[in-house]
Amino acid sequence: MNNFRYLLLIISLILVTSCSKEKKEVSLIKETNQNLEMITAYREGYEALSNNDPFFAAKKFLEAELLFPQSEWAPRSSLMASYSYYMQNYYAEALSNLQRYLKTYPTDVNVSYAHYLIAICYYETIEDEKRDSGPLIKAKNKFNFIITEYPNTDFALDAQFKVGLIEDILASKEMYLGRHYIKKGKWIAAINRFKYVIETYERTIFVEEALHRLVEVNYKIGLLDESQKYANLLGYNYLSSDWYKKSYKIFNRNYEIKKIKTTKKEKKGVLNRLKKLFD
Repeated sequence: MNNFRYLLLIISLILVTSCSKEKKEVSLIKETNQNLEMITAYREGYEALSNNDPFFAAKKFLEAELLFPQSEWAPRSSLMASYSYYMQNYYAEALSNLQRYLKTYPTDVNVSYAHYLIAICYYETIEDEKRDSGPLIKAKNKFNFIITEYPNTDFALDAQFKVGLIEDILASKEMYLGRHYIKKGKWIAAINRFKYVIETYERTIFVEEALHRLVEVNYKIGLLDESQKYANLLGYNYLSSDWYKKSYKIFNRNYEIKKIKTTKKEKKGVLNRLKKLFD
């Protein structure tokens, strides 16, 4: 009897071992098939992207991610899907998928690229920088994040360049409004705009003109000390500037503010010129 029980135990162990081995083999085959399907889907997505079909490419990349979410190809597929959305100007879909990627794969090696692509998507959603600067601010904040968090990457180097471009655009908006207020005789509103430019966008090309406008407007409303202060500041930093020469003439008694003319080039805005850099 004891020998029989021992024999049953041995048989049971053999059966369990055999079943376990069979399950592992089936699991391995299933995993291998999933892996092959995933690679096939990824390859089809890549080919579609190469053939200028980003919509189908995004579909296949997302399919590849879902087929084998535990593999190292999953985060790569997710990023490529976001890039495909970006390529067909589906910025909302790209941003949504990029945010999901950051939550799902926070330690992936390509996280810095995801942040960079988010910044670019924000930048590309700008329609009229004079009316809505929200996307510009979001892009600037994200580029600054990249500069701080990933300082040794190529993305950080390009982010620094684009922050400069964005600040030029934002400063140009403030200058546009300041000139508008001069035309309307709203002197205090104009002063506030020009002061904001020299305090916030001191690295832009508009600082010289902003200082000159402060000399000009303050002189107009009788704040001669303020006018002289900004003239001195302009002369100290930009002595050879044409704007300083114009400011120097202001202190003649017969000086009057000349009517500001807005050129067609200014009306088109800075954005159209800068967008070419991303084409």
